[in-house]
Amino acid sequence: MSSKIESAQLAAFRPKSGRRLITYMWKYRALYVMALPGIAYFLIFKYIPLLGSAIAFQDFNMFKGVGGSPWVGLKHFQRMAENPEFLHILNNTLLISLYDIVFKFPAPIILAIMLNELRLVLYKRIVQTVVYMPHFLSWVIVSGIAVGILSPSSGMVNQVIVWLGFEPIYFMGDNAYIRSIIVGSGIWREAGWGTIIYLAALAGINPELYEASEMDGANRWRQTLSITFPALLPTIVIMFLLQIGNFLDFGFERVFVFLNPLNIVNGEILDTYIYKAGLLRQQFSFTTAVGMFKSVVGLFLLVIANALSKKATGESLY
Repeated sequence: MSSKIESAQLAAFRPKSGRRLITYMWKYRALYVMALPGIAYFLIFKYIPLLGSAIAFQDFNMFKGVGGSPWVGLKHFQRMAENPEFLHILNNTLLISLYDIVFKFPAPIILAIMLNELRLVLYKRIVQTVVYMPHFLSWVIVSGIAVGILSPSSGMVNQVIVWLGFEPIYFMGDNAYIRSIIVGSGIWREAGWGTIIYLAALAGINPELYEASEMDGANRWRQTLSITFPALLPTIVIMFLLQIGNFLDFGFERVFVFLNPLNIVNGEILDTYIYKAGLLRQQFSFTTAVGMFKSVVGLFLLVIANALSKKATGESLY
């Protein structure tokens, strides 16, 4: 019955014929005017730039432009697949993105559940403020903090290592640690901010569910597994799908500020590679092909994850 009512309500907002479209739009003109800035943003910054992807199939010359540059088909995609440097950087990106999903994605969920268990309101608000604050720091500042903490001469971490009787470690100059540093700094900066969505979902849980479970003898751990986590599951699924869609889009500034000649072998990702090859070496067509590859892979993973999610949990983006 409710679905029929919803269908009737939606039908009321649809124009019944093409001839009445203008009348319909005029009737709801205020809504269309409010939507114009958002529509303009996506048109100007998202859709129109897609036309520039044509240079991935050209030997682009900035003086000749898109219209005058010769078309070369899939030449740059073939070069990309045969380039050992690209394949190594792709492997770096896949590993760092995988670590980010495994360790960074659950962090705000766990933190939100822990904050939700705090009963002293003042203390809870103080903790929330403290864990939110790193989000407002730029990656340049975050990298500076990391360099200071991990410094082999004056860093807090190495002072503890020396106190324990071991030799200091130059973390920022070792390929073995750079991936952990990148992912760990991301967890520190974003985990608190990511709790906002999950805390909002937790606020919508009916308190009577917890009261009923207490009467049945359930402890806090059992309540978390049986009530809290299932209530968070739809939000977790949506956020995970959004994360999967950006699997190869790790973020240029997040990585670039940590790179140096000593750790670049394991630290370089596709975003920093596009910057160096595209802007510094002026390989515009090749890096556009790399960007298209990232987008296609992200779309492919998103469609697959969305289909699996819809079948397994009933939750999906579309």
